[in-house]
Amino acid sequence: MEKEEEEMREWCLALPKVELHAHLNGSVRDSTLLELAKQLGDKGVIVFEDVKDVIMKNGRSLPECFQLFELYHILTTDHDTVTRITKEVVEDFAMENVVYLEIRTTPKNNEAKGMTKQSYMNAVIKGLKAVEAVEVVLFDSNSRTDKPLTCAPSSELGGDVSKKKIYVKLLLSIDRRETTLAALDTVNLAMEMKDQGVIGIDLSGNPVVGEWETYLPALERAKQLGIPITVHCGEVANRKEIQAVLDFCPQRLGHVCCLNDDEWKKLKSLMIPVEICLTSNVMTGGAPSLELHHFADLYNVKHPLSLCTDDSGLFSTSLSNEYYLVASTFGLSKAELFQLAQDAVEFVFAGDEVKKTLRELFRRAEKELTT
Repeated sequence: MEKEEEEMREWCLALPKVELHAHLNGSVRDSTLLELAKQLGDKGVIVFEDVKDVIMKNGRSLPECFQLFELYHILTTDHDTVTRITKEVVEDFAMENVVYLEIRTTPKNNEAKGMTKQSYMNAVIKGLKAVEAVEVVLFDSNSRTDKPLTCAPSSELGGDVSKKKIYVKLLLSIDRRETTLAALDTVNLAMEMKDQGVIGIDLSGNPVVGEWETYLPALERAKQLGIPITVHCGEVANRKEIQAVLDFCPQRLGHVCCLNDDEWKKLKSLMIPVEICLTSNVMTGGAPSLELHHFADLYNVKHPLSLCTDDSGLFSTSLSNEYYLVASTFGLSKAELFQLAQDAVEFVFAGDEVKKTLRELFRRAEKELTT
């Protein structure tokens, strides 16, 4: 059994994958987090001993996860740290054979640190351009001068990560703590940076904070501008908001855990693709267990969905592991897992040229991985 498990894990790693729901800060490496936290401790900004054990722990409780969120917030007020984290996160996803990655992050204003939303995003883009271990394809929406993505299945790479290529796009997150004006600023920034890899808008943050009406003007503005939108939906059982989100009908939805029967019915009729985050949902209590996760219901009715990590560092997971969990929990075959990964191509916010290239990539990989 152990040999079968190991073989399946290796197969899930070799599988080309599309990641559509990954928060930059929550995907930071534990080793980097430990190093940076120690530096903050030495400076007296935090008490290092208070977070040391939590950082080194595998399988954190929800309160411990929130403790790390506070640490992420402190760390990302420094431009150089943002650049470093971005670089490492992209490299880590590429090592997992992720061929297309949408990273979401909240642009931050911090006057004390001399940080604006624009300078924060410049630090992120600097990190993308600093990646050397893999070739990052940051394509311009107004030009097709970039080389096409030619990512071979991992066995053809001979373990040489330098041959890997990965498409990376950015989603700007509106935080639920923000005002309407601040949310509109983020949408305007997304429009200004659309030729620098920014491709969409996300609404996220503490699900019990804020009102839908606060962010609606910004989301409607994004829709008018033709900017794709994804919304965290149903992380808590807020009936009024879930209904409003479904009525708004964004291009994608994240999580959708706490829906009632009528809301499930409406979601399925709208066929809005869902970003499924198994480990995250179980750890945060959005789903009672892996076995009872709503993935099975949506998958069985052929609802559009994609597997995602949410916060790979925070929840000690990877996209390869999420595919393995689906295989081991719900009994999906390799052919079914491959189809699940391939289907995610249709839900990316990138344009037809990118989708065409990704489809071709999967066609080339299919023969090797499913026969």
